[in-house]
Amino acid sequence: MGKIFKLALRNLTRQKRRNVILAIAIAFGFFVVTTIDGLISGMVGNLEDCITELTGGTVLISGYEKIPATQEGEKSQLVNIIRDKDYIKNIVEENNFDYKYFSSFTLSAGQVIFNGKKSMATIYGRNILDKDFLDNLQIIDGSVDNLSDPQALIISDKMAESLNIQVGDQLIYTTTTIYGQNNVADFTIAAIIKSNNFINSMQSYANIDTINALVNMPEGGYNTFTIYLNDKKQQTKVAQQIENLIRADGVNVSSRLEALKTNPANPGRGIDKQFTKEEFQWEGTKYGVVSLNDEIPAIKTVLSVVHTVTTTILIVILLIVMVGVSNTYRMVLYERIREIGTMRALGMNGKDTGKIFTTEALILCLIGAISGLILSVIVMGCIHLIPINIESLSFFLHKGHFTFKLSFGSIIVQYFLLILLTFFAVKGSAKKAAAMSPAVALRTIK
Repeated sequence: MGKIFKLALRNLTRQKRRNVILAIAIAFGFFVVTTIDGLISGMVGNLEDCITELTGGTVLISGYEKIPATQEGEKSQLVNIIRDKDYIKNIVEENNFDYKYFSSFTLSAGQVIFNGKKSMATIYGRNILDKDFLDNLQIIDGSVDNLSDPQALIISDKMAESLNIQVGDQLIYTTTTIYGQNNVADFTIAAIIKSNNFINSMQSYANIDTINALVNMPEGGYNTFTIYLNDKKQQTKVAQQIENLIRADGVNVSSRLEALKTNPANPGRGIDKQFTKEEFQWEGTKYGVVSLNDEIPAIKTVLSVVHTVTTTILIVILLIVMVGVSNTYRMVLYERIREIGTMRALGMNGKDTGKIFTTEALILCLIGAISGLILSVIVMGCIHLIPINIESLSFFLHKGHFTFKLSFGSIIVQYFLLILLTFFAVKGSAKKAAAMSPAVALRTIK
């Protein structure tokens, strides 16, 4: 085998220009597919990160109570509330899930008013002094020292611009309690943060105790508990485990299995129906456990489509390249007829003669693929350095830049596909070389 490899390397250096052109063609195909795959995977990953940031985690546990109707014909009232602040926290800590951090928050939607100007706002009541929370913020004005004020409010730069408001100014916030009554409060702008898209430009943050008092949430209570897992691929498994642990305690909890039966394409919607439909009644708190993939199943679909599209592009490009490889090796076979006859006359068998052609093509394939991969990494690095200020793309960017995610598994699959197509491209020429008679080959005049 070593002798065949050396002969293949020697043959590649004999027609340098032709082999360089072939290698460039293979490298270009591999470069295009790798770059497209890395770019789209990065964009989808950034979208997933953005949604994870908006929701607060990859696994979400919410609590709901149903207040029976007081009059005939009315529907019962659904209240989003978790009273026991430590129950879910203890489950997470005791079962050693692999998470980056967890948090709890009370969500309030309403309107902010400043100097006659109004803006819709969603305020997350949470521990705004938490380090994990602060690490995810890009504070562009104000200070963390201001956050100790119970009435402190963190708003986005776009909201500050639309209201013409600065750090230290006070605004009015109107909202409703968890039971539907109107309420109002004053807040002081403590910090202004950078927003990356339209949705989080409307997000604001305040102390959870202040928001709880405003929306009539019991002290220590909250709407939702979120877990940010280190491995997002584990989110469905962890969500199911938490659901089972809650059920094992004899506590009311949603059923993901039932949700998959009723809404297989969107289990998150199926779980929502287990709370909103009037036929579902319970006493006390009922927990709903969902993963980000349950809530937004389109993300998994997009990722699947991305890899299908890039694989299709790879096949099309490589088929075009392989036509060139096949034609080239037919020409090579013709050029080497007498050389093949000499090798066969000196004792090389037909099988080894064919292997020389295949080995040459595979070496060329390897050189082209590695070159294409290196070029792709360089180009992706350069593109990543370019700041993008297009609002419509903000969901797909990370801090205003494109990012790229290369999957080692995808690269290996693409390379094996390249090897397979290369093998079939030269198979005909290799077979003819193996079957060639030494006497006939030596008598052939080119």
